[in-house]
Amino acid sequence: MRKLIEFRGRICNSILLIFLLAFCFPVSAQILPERERAQLIEEIQQDRFDNLLPKLMDRTEIDMWLVIAREYNEDPVLKTMLPPTWLNARRRTILVFYRNKEQDSLERLAVARYDVGKNISSAWNPEKQPEQWEALVQIIKDRNPEKIGLNYSEIDGIADGLVKTDYDEFMEALPQEFHSKIVSAEDLAISWIETRSEKEMEIYPELVQITKDIIREAFSNKVIVPGETSTEDVVWWMRQKVTDLGLETWFHPTVAIQRDEEALQDHVSAFSSAKERKVIRPGDLIHCDFGISYLGLNTDCQQMAYVLKAGESEAPKFLSEAFDKGNQLQDILTGNFETGKTGNKILLESLEQAKRKGLKPMIYTHPLGLYGHSSGTTIGMWDSQEGVPGSGDYPLQENTVYAIELNTSVFLPEWDQEVRIMLEESGFWGAEDFRYVNGRQEELLLISHK
Repeated sequence: MRKLIEFRGRICNSILLIFLLAFCFPVSAQILPERERAQLIEEIQQDRFDNLLPKLMDRTEIDMWLVIAREYNEDPVLKTMLPPTWLNARRRTILVFYRNKEQDSLERLAVARYDVGKNISSAWNPEKQPEQWEALVQIIKDRNPEKIGLNYSEIDGIADGLVKTDYDEFMEALPQEFHSKIVSAEDLAISWIETRSEKEMEIYPELVQITKDIIREAFSNKVIVPGETSTEDVVWWMRQKVTDLGLETWFHPTVAIQRDEEALQDHVSAFSSAKERKVIRPGDLIHCDFGISYLGLNTDCQQMAYVLKAGESEAPKFLSEAFDKGNQLQDILTGNFETGKTGNKILLESLEQAKRKGLKPMIYTHPLGLYGHSSGTTIGMWDSQEGVPGSGDYPLQENTVYAIELNTSVFLPEWDQEVRIMLEESGFWGAEDFRYVNGRQEELLLISHK
């Protein structure tokens, strides 16, 4: 009887939790059930295979692309192609994409026992051909491609997913006459990862909205009681909130404080993931770094808040004016975006322009999308402000999303020290211009002192 009562109690608590999540959390965007998420992800994947991949293969002049991986050791590119019902590859999974430009066709084949979802058809019958590599070689012989792209890259880890064992075994099985056709699929893999489709951009604003809704709740009196709540309390509240909503984070959030009686941290400390635990107090300037993963996409957002002192109804003017300089640096950076311009060139032009305007800038903007730190051009790193060799030399492409991540240090006479305005927003670079995916923070969030 006691166990039955405990079981009923757990059921009641679960029902109460569902009720609270359904009616009490302030996330404005609808979060889909798992089945509906899977259906949407499959639609997005089909659209990318049908409408995006042929264009990318033509642009990079690769007519056959092989993506090879084994279970639990997946190529990062392959992970973005697996259907939502496949959480991992199965045994060895080999995907073959063959583009026949003359016939305007794109074959999507799997040298695997099974169809890879609805979008990639199995092209191997192990009962008739037991050797998987030989089955792949036959597909290559039948189509005789001009270039065979493999995922190896010196500049981009996501595009470097082919492991040595699979490479060695494939090259041993491949007839010698095809060896000269092997090329790096670096540009194609990066393009696949970095390019956003129209369908993806329809849902991306919702992801950013969910992210900002969680930050707004975290930076409110629902979570923070000044004088009692610590930065770590807020960090773990954010992690738990994401879990309760059925979402995931792709990195552990951080929450940090700047205040008038404490000197500004150096950059190594400021960018360390191990933030010092501090109790939040009135008069503090608070910063968070937070992102979620949902529907195959990722967000990355940094926002700032001020804890009001007794008698204050708004942030001090000197802090608001300092915050404005962060927006000014954002405008300088995004104003230098231009298709075909490298990240290093954008970085150096933006830093020079910002310094001429009296700012103390630091820019470390990265691609965002199928991964958090994704593929594409890198526009600075916090410890590489002279340019980033390799990924910084890659040109900016259209229909890409970037985490507009940067900071500017501002001296405050009122505090007799500098503060660092650290911001990060999701921005889309399209065929016509730049736009924020879902607006940007233009004033400090306010937390009551009570």
